[in-house]
Amino acid sequence: MTHPSHALVTVGDGGRRFRTETSEQFSSTRSSAAMAAGTLISRLLGMVKGLLFGVAVIGSSTAVGDIFDTANNLPNVIYIMVAGGVFNAVLIPQIIKASKQPDRGADFLSRLLTLAVLVLVALTLIITLLSRPIMALAFTGAKLDIATAFALFLMPQIFFYGLYALLGQILNAHGSFAAYAWAPIVNNVVAIAGLLLFIHTFGTAHSTPHTIDNWTVGQTWLLAGSATLGIVIQSVTLILPLKLLGLGLRPRLGWRGMGFRATGKIAAWTVGTMVVGNLSFLVLTWVAASATGAKSDGTLSSGSDIAGPYVLNRATELYILPHSVIALSIATVLFTRLSAAAAANDRASVREQLSNGLRTMGVATIFGAAALLVLAGPLGMIYSGNDAAQGRHVAITLGILAVGSPFLSANFMMNRVFYASENARTPFIIQAILIVFGVTTALLCTLLPLNIIIYALALTYTLGNIVAVGVTHLFLRAKLGDYGVWRIFMAHVRFLLAALVAALVGDVLLWLLGGFSQIGFAWQSITSAFVTIVLIGPVMAVAYFVALRIMNVSEISGLLDPLLNKVSTRIPGNRGRVG
Repeated sequence: MTHPSHALVTVGDGGRRFRTETSEQFSSTRSSAAMAAGTLISRLLGMVKGLLFGVAVIGSSTAVGDIFDTANNLPNVIYIMVAGGVFNAVLIPQIIKASKQPDRGADFLSRLLTLAVLVLVALTLIITLLSRPIMALAFTGAKLDIATAFALFLMPQIFFYGLYALLGQILNAHGSFAAYAWAPIVNNVVAIAGLLLFIHTFGTAHSTPHTIDNWTVGQTWLLAGSATLGIVIQSVTLILPLKLLGLGLRPRLGWRGMGFRATGKIAAWTVGTMVVGNLSFLVLTWVAASATGAKSDGTLSSGSDIAGPYVLNRATELYILPHSVIALSIATVLFTRLSAAAAANDRASVREQLSNGLRTMGVATIFGAAALLVLAGPLGMIYSGNDAAQGRHVAITLGILAVGSPFLSANFMMNRVFYASENARTPFIIQAILIVFGVTTALLCTLLPLNIIIYALALTYTLGNIVAVGVTHLFLRAKLGDYGVWRIFMAHVRFLLAALVAALVGDVLLWLLGGFSQIGFAWQSITSAFVTIVLIGPVMAVAYFVALRIMNVSEISGLLDPLLNKVSTRIPGNRGRVG
């Protein structure tokens, strides 16, 4: 039997031999590269959005920024808590099974979409009507009034998050990955346009400080309205690619005999996992808010320069960049293959897919962590609103979080194995263990001095990610046996050595650019921070690549070959040629 990773060779015109691109492994890495490219552009635009948000809203007080961050995060948290796990992890195996039917799953998917839309509409209406009680869990007084106004605009995102996730998973299950990865770009473009219009209309936070006392309804309409509009367009963008699949989907009622009862059992465990996990978000939000000792008017009771929720949220956005750009792209593509292998009860293939995924992912995430550590200062300044003190807070928090970034991605990939096997019970148990650890350590942070609570919270994130890999490994080992842990570990050691070389090169350049001095070039402004990142980042990447090549690390090919092949096919005379 031919191994799936073997490339097929055919004979073309003139007897010349050409390599076709039917290799399953090559196709997967190429799809991962395409998704990573879309996600990278989206995340870069997200950084621009964050920069503009800082300029527009963050001035002498982060009070409005803290409120908007919390209100804007809650729709996504609620969606994930109630339905996200079902859409993203549980339904893919069901969709894959349905796609093998004579109608390519059209009847199943029509009924599934109809049910999902009805559930999402009901959920969104209920949550939107409960906006004020939900916001009251985190805010009081004048802050609660503004938070409620934000929530009324932002909570409808729940429906569109769900629609985007479900349409995207249908596309992924049918081998169409690009649209799902590239649609968020449109979302960020809309949000950026909204922030630019906000700055043009209401001025920057430094020129015209935006506070709890002077915040207006018009500002809420523009800031929150544009954020929701971006999510709406992001989800609607997937309708055309879905139509191009030619499935002929249409609203259909009647769900008996569709296998939803079996899916419901899996979904119950998944929803439990998400509820347990995301309820901790409220605890973390409360602990983060306690750091600033903020009063209802947004002032600090101590009057000190103390990091708060805005700092933690910005640092978190930065530290998950390697995970979002690389890990999610690889895991999304490999999850389809893991599901197929699990459905065929091919444990050897599951082990190999997991090992390959973890090693390929590690190439990028280890370098990502090193880059985040070296460039923490300039990255902090990007989100500082041109306030060096805020920039330093973000930088310190990011540096602590960056250490756990590779572990976050590894644990995510490892958990896909259970969901591919339609086993949602084990992830629930794992999550419950981790939540006990996370909530306990987070609550202990409240006993610390106010000026280090946010840093301590970041440390609990990092420790939690490390512990998560160890706990998940124990369950995986019991399920799969040895999945090549030693090989994975040694590969990561080589990645780490190459990353240390890149970090050393980056630190030398950062020193030359004044990154180790509070009055240095790298800390002067957002512009100088951006220039520092642009100069150092590519040099670090080249140093990392060279170090990997010197050590003859083969996993780098899993990331680069799809891109290099795509370039070579554009060169006349080289299209698909073998050696």
